[in-house]
Amino acid sequence: MASLSFPTNLMMSSSDYSPLLSVQELVNKPLHSIPHQYIRDDDHHHESSSSSSSPAPIPIIDMNLLLSGDDEDHDEHTHRSESELHKLHLACTDWGIFQLVNHGVSPEELEELRNGIEGFFKLPLEEKMKYKIRAGEVEGYGTVIKSPNQKLDWGDRLYMTVNPLHTRKPYLLPDLPSSLRSKLEIYIEKVQKMGMAILGLLEKAVRMEGKEMRKVFEDGLQSVRMTYYPACPQPEKVMGFGAHSDATGITILNQVNGVSGLQIKKDDVWLPIDVLPNALIVNVGDILEIMSNGLYKSVEHRAKVNSNKERISLAYFFLPKYGSEIGPAMSLLSPQNPPLFRRIAMEKYVSDFFSIKLNGKSYLEHMRIKTPNSTNTI
Repeated sequence: MASLSFPTNLMMSSSDYSPLLSVQELVNKPLHSIPHQYIRDDDHHHESSSSSSSPAPIPIIDMNLLLSGDDEDHDEHTHRSESELHKLHLACTDWGIFQLVNHGVSPEELEELRNGIEGFFKLPLEEKMKYKIRAGEVEGYGTVIKSPNQKLDWGDRLYMTVNPLHTRKPYLLPDLPSSLRSKLEIYIEKVQKMGMAILGLLEKAVRMEGKEMRKVFEDGLQSVRMTYYPACPQPEKVMGFGAHSDATGITILNQVNGVSGLQIKKDDVWLPIDVLPNALIVNVGDILEIMSNGLYKSVEHRAKVNSNKERISLAYFFLPKYGSEIGPAMSLLSPQNPPLFRRIAMEKYVSDFFSIKLNGKSYLEHMRIKTPNSTNTI
């Protein structure tokens, strides 16, 4: 199987450039002012006139109902399943994001995972730096620095590939403290099944043929990102994670400690997201928008921080397998529905995505087939 390559001249780890190895360490000392690397005034400009303080009423999808069509009480359960599938379809066309309940990860398992993740971020810095991003890599603990003038997010991350199994870095997941590794392995197994089931249901809802969705995502590239967003004395000056859409098919987000901070952009307005206890958040990524030929919409989102409480999240990313081609599903195309996006090899898609600065949905627009009157945004 092919492996991804990243432009090493664009990839410097936090230890290669930034004198601030950890935001967590920064706030543990007397902080008289926000270091200039983290000040993101442009991200907050005119926010008071374009943002809403009311939480977005994002759809709630019940995984049990989606799967109930397989039960023996065929007629009744099939009706419920088809009704929930229609809700899922509308959530992906109208919102690009939904809350998932009855997803199969128990409250006890979520709590044990939370304890493991919190325990990792409480480790001394020298312990966490055993997992630091290595030269030319994007995986590990820390921040990928693409340029000396880059504005940094107010958060510490551990990012790693978890599938296919042979692509796992031996010094990351396999070497994590057992209190975290064992709980994370259980969670990964359940989310893998959950994610593939959702992709199969979306394939059905959009009427793809020949299992086109599942074929490209089966044993595909999957990764996780654990992020710790410390409280900030001046949250209006920083950003936990800048505005972007995901490069994925879907992303499954666990708000580990229940602290809000996620916002989505809908109709040019930033809306905060409140999440039900123990629910997971699923959002449409750029690849799903491409494969559905624009029917499903990837959602632009960002993470904000607050002055009182740290926020912890765990994102799980689903991408196609190595060697596959990304483009609109052939079964959806017709003279009445021509392709809106280019076709590209999976390896080039990911390499290109990691090589650019995240800026809203700019990379998706880069993939769009241009009309004579359109311009490239990259």
